[in-house]
Amino acid sequence: MSTFHPDPEATGADTPHLDFAGTTPYEDYVQADVLTHLQHLRSDDPGEMVFLVTTQVMELWFTVIVHEWETAAHALREDRVPVARDALKRSLRELEALNASWKPLAGLTPAQFNSYRGSLGEGSGFQSAMYRRMEFLLGDKSASMLVPHRGAPRVHAELEKALHEPGLYDETLALLARRGYAVPQSVLERDLSKKYEPSPAVEAVWAEIYTNPDQNDELVRLGEVLTDVGELVWRWRNDHLTATRRAMGSKTGTGGSAGVAWLEKRATKSVFPELWTARSHV
Repeated sequence: MSTFHPDPEATGADTPHLDFAGTTPYEDYVQADVLTHLQHLRSDDPGEMVFLVTTQVMELWFTVIVHEWETAAHALREDRVPVARDALKRSLRELEALNASWKPLAGLTPAQFNSYRGSLGEGSGFQSAMYRRMEFLLGDKSASMLVPHRGAPRVHAELEKALHEPGLYDETLALLARRGYAVPQSVLERDLSKKYEPSPAVEAVWAEIYTNPDQNDELVRLGEVLTDVGELVWRWRNDHLTATRRAMGSKTGTGGSAGVAWLEKRATKSVFPELWTARSHV
């Protein structure tokens, strides 16, 4: 981690290297000048800046979390459970930071949001390709969500690839099957481009694992970190719902979405469902 020395003489520190032929090594690595000049405001309202920057920060966190979950999925495929668990644990801290991104927007009044809402045009968060990749990794698949990205070939190709790849939970259930648990073939061989649907047999598998925690310590710990992920995703959805309710009530959302009604429906959904329902049988 870099240490900033704004005034080396005042701090008594040795003078750092200040003269570079081109841009600084820090700039070369971080691309700060690029990041801090990506804010192209479309209104005169001073509140638009925090809305735009907060949204851009969210996109960066989506990118990091997708990286962690893809790392975890790949590790699970190779039976490297500790590597997968480490990536998932990192993602918990990143999800907490992502969720905290709502705080600058959480107190928006309708009048404040309306002052620059028109600048969004038909733009809406559900059009975020990186967020869609997050949802796909969580098993919430839908081919129709590729449609908004047909005009961006690279993005569309990445999403189409992710649509047909196993998500985090698919790789987890495949691991359980390899360990001898009775995960149904219908689950293991399901159409990966479709949304994951809960299975009573998978629920029974998790109940069996949790009933014998000493015997299944590694799998219980994997189940718990996945449950932590699910809880933080649920909190993200509910914080999104709350911020939207405050800013626009029940009006139609940007981009033609149903706004609060659509978010309310999303907020009731559990990620990795059998990990939650199996607890009633332990």
